[in-house]
Amino acid sequence: TMGEVNASFYQPSAFFMMGIPGLEAFHHWISIPFCALYLIALLGNCMILFIIKKTQSLHEPMYYFLSMLAVTDLGLAFCTLPTTLGIFWFNVRRIGFDACLTQTYFIHTLSFIESSVLLAMAFDRFIAISHPLRHPSILTKTTVMKIGLAIMVRGMVSLLPIPFLLKRLTYCGKTELSHSFCFHSDIMNLACADIKVNVFYGMIILLSTVGMDFIFIVLSYILIIKTVVSLAAKEECLKALNTCVSHICAVLVFFIPMIALSMIHRFGKNIPPLVNTLVAYTYLIIPPALNPIIYSIKSSHIREALF
Repeated sequence: TMGEVNASFYQPSAFFMMGIPGLEAFHHWISIPFCALYLIALLGNCMILFIIKKTQSLHEPMYYFLSMLAVTDLGLAFCTLPTTLGIFWFNVRRIGFDACLTQTYFIHTLSFIESSVLLAMAFDRFIAISHPLRHPSILTKTTVMKIGLAIMVRGMVSLLPIPFLLKRLTYCGKTELSHSFCFHSDIMNLACADIKVNVFYGMIILLSTVGMDFIFIVLSYILIIKTVVSLAAKEECLKALNTCVSHICAVLVFFIPMIALSMIHRFGKNIPPLVNTLVAYTYLIIPPALNPIIYSIKSSHIREALF
């Protein structure tokens, strides 16, 4: 279906999403592991939220931030689930233009929120290890709520211009996206107009939010290691570091595919489409499924509460 067309402006009424290129005949079989991942993400994160709510001993800053991470992961899973399984099960590739922009906004906003939550969790670990006696007075329940609100507002406001920047562009008539969900850079590359503003804004926002979050997480761990090394007893060192293992795993699972996907979208013109697709799925579907497993295995308090 064609959108509005005139001499200077064309906007499609819909885009067409893509599953896994070259493996379209096997989409029904491929949907099985995807269903398993979505099921783990939904049940696992709901379980984490339920356990933290019902267990009084887990009403601490570390687990409040873990709750925020679980809510964000649920949001990411719900954002991509309808379109991804729609393609694999029913071959429904069409998504309306405005619906695509809405999905883009929520996917990027939730990704930025997850990055900020991981930074808040790193700050919590730094305070807990470096200033254990002051930890309860620094990260009070009110402070944690303010941090959570700031994280949400920062993500929502910083990405609010993205749908409007995409809507102002004129498009060439190409309507096929590279993924089973909508990305800013993917939609932007279908435009005929000058996209310098979109590229510049996207880069500035990415570097000033996710980029800065990653730098501060690394700095937090440098300071944590410095504190741990100064501890006299080896057992104390290992115990202190062990509280960070789950968080380090969550950081790696989130940031490695995110950085890889950003690099592919900006510089990987000759990368095979299959690689691009697999990295995108790893970035958006693997972290929500793995995070509850990581924290259930590594956190003795979560494990005990679960049993």
